[in-house]
Amino acid sequence: MEYLIHIAILISIYAILGLSLNLVVGFTGLLSVTQAAFYGIGAYATAILLVSTGMNFFLAMFIGMIITGIIALVMGFVLSKFKDDYYALGSFGFNVIIYSIFLNWQSLTNGPLGIPGIPRPTLFGFTFSENAWFLVLSAGCAVAIYFICQFITKSSFGRVLKAIREDDKAIAVFGYRTLWYKLAIFVISAVMAAVAGSLFASYITFIDPSSFTLTESIFILAIVILGGLASNKGAIWGAVFLILLPEILRFVGFPDEIAAQMRQVVYGLILILLMLYRPQGLVGEYRL
Repeated sequence: MEYLIHIAILISIYAILGLSLNLVVGFTGLLSVTQAAFYGIGAYATAILLVSTGMNFFLAMFIGMIITGIIALVMGFVLSKFKDDYYALGSFGFNVIIYSIFLNWQSLTNGPLGIPGIPRPTLFGFTFSENAWFLVLSAGCAVAIYFICQFITKSSFGRVLKAIREDDKAIAVFGYRTLWYKLAIFVISAVMAAVAGSLFASYITFIDPSSFTLTESIFILAIVILGGLASNKGAIWGAVFLILLPEILRFVGFPDEIAAQMRQVVYGLILILLMLYRPQGLVGEYRL
């Protein structure tokens, strides 16, 4: 049962990450490969505040969201100078920079040794020390993020984002300041990723830079693409699929000496087949 609860918590955290990135990639058409950086900023901000000051988790998470939002605003403005492939390369570079800061700013982040002893959340004297209760918290956050994303994408703001995705120059002719819309959704997405980072740090009770590499950003992007671009439900299904698939493959009876390699081969093959036969994702509405 503890194993299933652990998987469910990870699905909740990655569902938040998928939902947040889908706002930028799926609905606005901006190919960002930087979500792990914002995920990490939220995690490190929360961890540092919890360990060094003993601050309440929810206040630390809120401060982490603000810090992440400010950094995202600056970075979004810089990335707005780029288009298409150069935008993706710029976001790639930003992720590398943030990872390097996590790794080398040892006085703040403790470098490659990471930050241990991160406490679990406490609310009105109740501590989410049991994984079952932490699942309630993480799943509750995921549900809240889902409904926020639904509200955004169904609103007039969301319709403008979709218009920007289709042709940002055409929508600008009608007087819409596309830059501000792009900046706004980029910041909102980053703040949501910071929530996932806070939950991850407190759940694992330890973080180090290896959890927030470029590979992690690509994994989050894969969740969005496989689940389905421009679909909030797709982001959740993508998280379920990509978290569960490796776990299911653990129980396939491969010979011990090649089990790890065969799991990777089968995992990759399934992803390729999905892209061939479901290029729009599991429940997607838009092709990248």
